[in-house]
Amino acid sequence: MPKTVVTRLKPFLQPFEKKLAMMELQSLTGRVPHAVGAADGLFEVHTSDPLLLKNRLAFWETVSASEELFTEQTLKEATVNLVRNGIPVHDLKRLLPFQKNVPIPNRRCLRYASHGIHEYRGKFFPQLVISLLNHAGIKRGDLIGDPMCGSGTTLVETSLAGFQSEGIDMNPLSAFMTATKCSILASKPDEIESEYLSIRETLLNAPTRKKEKVLPYFSSLPARDQEYLSEWLSQDVLCDLDVIAVNIDQVEQSNIRSLFRICLSNIIRRVSWQKNDDLRVRREINTDAEIDPIKEFLEEAGRSVRLVLAFLRQSPRIALGKWKVENGDARDISTIWKGHRGGMSAVITSPPYATALPYLDTDRLSLIYLKLLPRSSHRETDTRMIGNREISTFARKSLLAAYENNRKLLPLEVCQLIDCIDSLNKDTDAGFRRQNLPALLSKYFLDMRSVLCGVQASLKRDGKAYFVVGNNHTIAGGERVDISTIDFLRAIGESIGLHCDSILPMEVLVSRDIFRHNAIDTEGIIFFSNKSR
Repeated sequence: MPKTVVTRLKPFLQPFEKKLAMMELQSLTGRVPHAVGAADGLFEVHTSDPLLLKNRLAFWETVSASEELFTEQTLKEATVNLVRNGIPVHDLKRLLPFQKNVPIPNRRCLRYASHGIHEYRGKFFPQLVISLLNHAGIKRGDLIGDPMCGSGTTLVETSLAGFQSEGIDMNPLSAFMTATKCSILASKPDEIESEYLSIRETLLNAPTRKKEKVLPYFSSLPARDQEYLSEWLSQDVLCDLDVIAVNIDQVEQSNIRSLFRICLSNIIRRVSWQKNDDLRVRREINTDAEIDPIKEFLEEAGRSVRLVLAFLRQSPRIALGKWKVENGDARDISTIWKGHRGGMSAVITSPPYATALPYLDTDRLSLIYLKLLPRSSHRETDTRMIGNREISTFARKSLLAAYENNRKLLPLEVCQLIDCIDSLNKDTDAGFRRQNLPALLSKYFLDMRSVLCGVQASLKRDGKAYFVVGNNHTIAGGERVDISTIDFLRAIGESIGLHCDSILPMEVLVSRDIFRHNAIDTEGIIFFSNKSR
């Protein structure tokens, strides 16, 4: 028999999050929630399963039936507050799960569980994924896909919710990061703690800046990669990194070993001569005295381990869903996901934005040092990336020729934008980046059409697809030209058989990481459904 339940919104939500909160609550209950009197953030709804709301809601702080209880999402986020000041790892077992005095977040918390591992440009936030899973009405046994999985947000949250998921990403570091974030959640917390304390003790007692002739780990890299890394990392830094890498390789548990490798990846930019706040690979020489890789690694590992341990201590009996990630091309969904044709319940993804970020350049040193992508393969991979912004003059001509041959595949408004920018830049002194933009945009939108076709073929009848995308702009011929990526992808999706249910504009959340200066103009969520079959 339905009960009356009162739910309390988190107090710091943006307007679009409040809309998502209402949508997820209505989807889970099948009823429209109503505000409770004049109270701010309190809503009443009827449900036969209050526990489902407590366990599944993303944007709600409490659920009250017979008593007011914190949602599981609130408790997950509270673990970040507990470890924020570097609490000793052995204290977590005593303090968790929470009993009283829960340190409830008073601001948006995005880094709980394994989400706080490794910086990543263009990351979308986990609560968004949970709310979209709720909106889609996902049930046990359903399969969720993310063809451009990036740092793994969709796969991590889908696994935590107990559902199956599959992801694809062309960037080897992204695929490795996603696998690490998912797999570490299946590790035993006592083993993570033990391995962390062991490697910490070893590295604290490691010889300081020992100038060895032979570096075992570094020497195992291809000669060209050694030569390239030597241009960006001092010899002293390479010595320290080798000590770290050799000790990581001795960690027995593969999941935990991968966690430490990801921590190592996240410090390589900081200990290199690459400018830390520049997305491209530009040199900024620092003195060796300013760089301490072992200290940086231990701080990074300690922070990441505490986040994971706190989550696992808080949620010791969580039943994880199966996941799979593949280092592949999202344009090949039909091949990669051929076994799931017409079988996915939902796709949740945040695709690369059009020419917005140099995706591989940002992590170039990590890719090489972790043996994920040799220097010799970088240019070829970068050229194939969706949304890449580096092409030669020859490639520009080739892409424009391909566009002319395939423009009938794109909606008229997309072609008009490309043609407008090309016309405005002709016979001007525009730099090579602006001259390249029409070709790059044509490639981007044709690529995204291939992705959308693959998504449509993978979805069940009435399956949902959520694309979190952003608009940006350029200057052409001295004029500002808006690139309305959201509307263009909607139009492309509709042209290949998807139905656009709605578009939800999002307030751009201010990033606090090194990529904050590269924020796009506006963001939104395109809600697609598959009406074919």
